[in-house]
Amino acid sequence: MTVPGTSRRTTLVAKTETPELAGQTQTEEHVVIFRLADEFYALDIQTVQEIVRMQAITSIPGSDFWVEGITNLRGRVVPVIDLRKRCGVDARDYTAETRIVVVSSANGMVGLIVDAVSEVMRIPGEQVEPPSAIVSVPENTYLRGVAKLDERLVSLVDLEGVLPAGDEFQYAAQAA
Repeated sequence: MTVPGTSRRTTLVAKTETPELAGQTQTEEHVVIFRLADEFYALDIQTVQEIVRMQAITSIPGSDFWVEGITNLRGRVVPVIDLRKRCGVDARDYTAETRIVVVSSANGMVGLIVDAVSEVMRIPGEQVEPPSAIVSVPENTYLRGVAKLDERLVSLVDLEGVLPAGDEFQYAAQAA
């Protein structure tokens, strides 16, 4: 993964087990935390290939409203999704903090536009809860859990839940 603002690449492991007392293990989530509006979300770090500054995007006629288009990433054409639009968050102009998080999915490489990337963190398993049945509706199947950190809640994102399955996404992926 490339850390924002640097050219340094870092390879990290996503879920680790740490030894506990009496030989028990505890699962950790290793995530990249990003912001959409005033809320924090996280992606499993194993899915993140790199994080790049906002760059030129070519629109794809006829694609879903949340598919921003395609971009050239070091000679490779990658489809780009605006996560604000995909998650139903009000759209706003891009800023100097806006980033494209490039992820590896079942459909190949995809860029996800986020407002800012804040940190890489390990979250102990006991701080993660599944989403409540009240908030688990078809429109937000991308939520796989909520991490309770000292100062905030972070929604854990299921990458395959954010990206449409099969035929829904094939047009943008093939255009790329």
